[in-house]
Amino acid sequence: MQLSGKKIAILATNGFEQSELEVPLAKLKAAGATVDVVSLQPGDIKGWDKTDWGHPIKVNKTLDQVSADDYDALVLPGGQINPDLLRIEPRALAFIKSIYKQKKVLAAICHAPWLLIEAGLIKGKKVTSYKSIKTDVINAGGKWEDSEVVTDQGLITSRNPGDLEAFSTKIIEEIREGRHAQRAA
Repeated sequence: MQLSGKKIAILATNGFEQSELEVPLAKLKAAGATVDVVSLQPGDIKGWDKTDWGHPIKVNKTLDQVSADDYDALVLPGGQINPDLLRIEPRALAFIKSIYKQKKVLAAICHAPWLLIEAGLIKGKKVTSYKSIKTDVINAGGKWEDSEVVTDQGLITSRNPGDLEAFSTKIIEEIREGRHAQRAA
């Protein structure tokens, strides 16, 4: 088990892209990690599955119950609704910034780089995102590229659900190898 003893948070709320939460969740668990779905409120959150509401996912912990100290990595699934709701939530932004400041792996896919922009973490970094927010990323100072997965010192980004295999593999690799620890403060 490549990630035995590692603990990962997936931060999401209603409107997350179903596959962008479920695929990394399954792959990280299969690699031996303990994974918590973290959200704003307890209970369930409902995903968006391509063209309609998906099925609910159980929230393991709320933002009030977690600290960056508890985790080795943070995964941010996309979808349009999920990151748009989270980027106006100060607790979510504080958690993301704290993970980054502690030099832990931080992974965002699809529209989730909106959260990295709002947290002030994009400037000068090589990143990718869903094509509709490319201009947002560039305007925030990100070095956007059209690749299935882009890594810059432990900051991992991917474009869309078609990139989930590469995205999940890169998260596991970065956590296992500890490359993010060399990130500049």
